[in-house]
Amino acid sequence: MSLQTDVMTAMKTAMKAKDQTALAALRAIKSELLLAQTSGDSGELTEDEEIKILSKLVKQRKDSAAIYLEQDRKDLALPEIDQAEVISQFLPEALSEEEIEKVVVMTIDSVGAEGMKDMGKVMGIVSKELAGQADGKTISAIVKRKLA
Repeated sequence: MSLQTDVMTAMKTAMKAKDQTALAALRAIKSELLLAQTSGDSGELTEDEEIKILSKLVKQRKDSAAIYLEQDRKDLALPEIDQAEVISQFLPEALSEEEIEKVVVMTIDSVGAEGMKDMGKVMGIVSKELAGQADGKTISAIVKRKLA
């Protein structure tokens, strides 16, 4: 449970610094982790499950910020973006497009994918392999480009 320990330590630091944005993001992480632990069978979360939860939280914040920006509400978008950055600190470092492309090409070669009909197969493997290191939109765009 090192993630939970890290989150608690960061929460204490945010409280001392009176950083409300970071505190809100960290409380969201803690809440989601506790919810996942109590709803699961074993009570313990694997690292993959933790990464999936963090990725979901970041995606929610980014989607909300995009909606706010479309509606010209920067006052609401900025806290969402800041929270996404706080949550991202606990995720593995994101890969560049070139690194993602290498993994996609290797997967296409190993699976023997020949066209768009094999996109689901490739996406499933690559998404599992790069969980938390790349978002689905980027992976999907690269897979489409390579299989087209």
